[in-house]
Amino acid sequence: MSTRSRQILENLAQVRERIQNAAVNSGRSAAEITLVVVTKTYPISDIEILYEAGERQFGENRDQEGSVKSPAMPKDVHWHFQGQIQSNKIRSIVSWARTIHSLDNVLHARKISQATPEGQTRQLFIQANLELTGAESEVAAHRGGIAPSSIIDFASSLTEFKNLELLGVMAVAPLGVNPSPFFEQVFSLSRQLQAQFPRAKYLSSGMSGDFEAAIATGATHIRLGSSILGARTPVI
Repeated sequence: MSTRSRQILENLAQVRERIQNAAVNSGRSAAEITLVVVTKTYPISDIEILYEAGERQFGENRDQEGSVKSPAMPKDVHWHFQGQIQSNKIRSIVSWARTIHSLDNVLHARKISQATPEGQTRQLFIQANLELTGAESEVAAHRGGIAPSSIIDFASSLTEFKNLELLGVMAVAPLGVNPSPFFEQVFSLSRQLQAQFPRAKYLSSGMSGDFEAAIATGATHIRLGSSILGARTPVI
C-alpha cells in the first residue's frame, strides 16, 4: 500500500468514526448522514482510492474538474456540484452531476430542467444565505444564496419545471465563529421548507471544520475534503 493510500484511508476511518460519534451523541443514526467527499483540486488517483474503500459520493466545485473526473470513474459514482453556478456551464454540469447544492436563481433552474435528459431528474438544494453582519456579510454575499424570507417563494417557483427534484436547503457556515447558532438557524429554515414541501427533507450543511456541529443540528449531507484528503494543491 502506498503512503498516499494509507494516509487517505486513515483519515477516512477517523472521519467515519467522528460521524458515527456525532450522530449517536445527537440521538441520530449515522445511516442518516450522507458523506460527500469533496475532491476539488485532488487527482483522480485519490478518488480511486476512496472508491475502493467504498465511497460513492463525490463533490466538485468547478465544472472544469467534474467534467474530466466523472468519465474516468465507474458509473455508480454519484457526483455532486456545489460551486457557484455559471449559466454557460449548466449544460455541462448537468451532464455529470446528479445533485446540485447551490441553486439560487430561477433562470438557472429553468436551464437545468431543459438540459436534463428526458426520463432523468436532477436533485437540487436551494442555497440559503442567512443575514450576517460585519466582514462576514460581504463574504456571504459573494457566495450567493437566497434570503431566508424568500426561500418558500423560490421553492414554489421551481414547481413549474420538469425533471427537477427539490431535496432541501444548503448553507455554508461563516468562518472563525461558533457555527452552532448558524446551523440552528439553517435547521429551522429547513423545517419551514419541509412543512410546505414534505419531500424537501434534506439539509446540506457542514464541512471539514464544522461537520460535527452540523450533524448535531440536523445535517443529512456533509461535504468534506481536507479532513480526508489533506491540504489542497491545484491539479487542474
